[in-house]
Amino acid sequence: MDLSIIDYLQTNRTNHLEELFDFLSLPSISALPDHTEDIQKTAAWLAGALTRIGMENVKIFETNGHPIVYGDWLKAEGKPTVLIYGHYDVQPIDPIELWDSPPFEAEIREEKLFARGASDDKGQTFMHLKAIEAILQSTGTLPINIKFCIEGEEEIGSPNLPVFVEENKELLQADVVVISDTGMIEKGKPTICYGLRGLCGLQIDVKSAKGDLHSGLFGGAVQNSIHALVQILHSFRDEQGVVQVEGFYDQVQPLTEEEKQAYEALQLSDDLFIKQAGVTELFGEKGYTTLERMWVRPTLEINGIFGGFQGEGVKTVIPAKTSAKITCRLVPDQDPEEIAKLLIDHIEKNKPQGVEVSVTMFDKGAPYVTPYDHPAIQAAGKAYEKVYKVPTSYTRGGGSIPIVAAFDQLLKLPIVLMGFGLPDENFHAPNEHFHLENFDKGLQTICHYWYELAK
Repeated sequence: MDLSIIDYLQTNRTNHLEELFDFLSLPSISALPDHTEDIQKTAAWLAGALTRIGMENVKIFETNGHPIVYGDWLKAEGKPTVLIYGHYDVQPIDPIELWDSPPFEAEIREEKLFARGASDDKGQTFMHLKAIEAILQSTGTLPINIKFCIEGEEEIGSPNLPVFVEENKELLQADVVVISDTGMIEKGKPTICYGLRGLCGLQIDVKSAKGDLHSGLFGGAVQNSIHALVQILHSFRDEQGVVQVEGFYDQVQPLTEEEKQAYEALQLSDDLFIKQAGVTELFGEKGYTTLERMWVRPTLEINGIFGGFQGEGVKTVIPAKTSAKITCRLVPDQDPEEIAKLLIDHIEKNKPQGVEVSVTMFDKGAPYVTPYDHPAIQAAGKAYEKVYKVPTSYTRGGGSIPIVAAFDQLLKLPIVLMGFGLPDENFHAPNEHFHLENFDKGLQTICHYWYELAK
């Protein structure tokens, strides 16, 4: 790679940060209708930014929700084509009183950039624009072909992107998808995530009577909706955290010995996770390490229970209605639709007498994994190592990015999750920030990657 590219990044660092400040100042909160106009302004800002760095065929695609921004540069004949995905929408800022500086007025403190979207995902998406700008400005060309697909609905589950991908397969066709919306396991430890867990969410509603009943008049004679719900919830797992839903584990792929050794080589102690979580001890499925439980084993978690009297003191009622929200993190080859059916069957089998139970399905997303010895992933690892001077770690992620599975299923492409965030950067929380060390090194890494990939 031409050293003039690094010189360009260093010379223009202040300008790039000022431009990022402008990007971060736009309150593109996709979940709140009051910010619809801000979303439109942010899409327009991105389209302008893509045009300025030299992208062609730049277009804002309207959807049934928020727009998708596209642009490309396809002049590297015979070289790979990369589809870069990112999102320009951000999470709400509540509770605002916990922010130390205004969330949409970017501020640098202790070499960290504080703003909503700094890490997730405006900052990381912006880096791809500036890396391409640096190469084009320094050399006049790119070593690979580039396509951008940047959406405004990731923080609300990307409801319209799969339809867009389905309808625009030819436009988006590439050799590899690259996404920077993940993180590194620790400061100074570059990390490539080669797999994500999927998701299946639902709500259980239990009704026992037409309205709350006086416990003195009906206590002991009718079913209590909360007791009934607790009975259902208790049936989901045993005392070791093993899911008791029939067929739940039938399609789970076992971890290879090579992957087990790779996880052991990371040398991440349980004490680290105890400290991060603020718990006294860890808990989970017997026979598996903490990393295996978090990355490659499926889960069933109760996320919320509501019903009955919630105020101070006591109200002697038998609640007529109560509900719980459940999510399962899924692993290859679990199908979210099949898991949903198994959960509904289990609820029906374990429903106590005297109540009506209904189930509402929520988010679903398939799990995803690319073999970590894939050439596109190994090229990314080499690029990290050129800049960070330490071996790259290869991990799976415990969370879900539903669109990753959609790209996998619809475009049949390998996906490289090449993130630069850190676990403590408060994405989705007050005082979100991004370490400028990773902004600087990340820009260089991305540039190296395009040249590695061209080989």
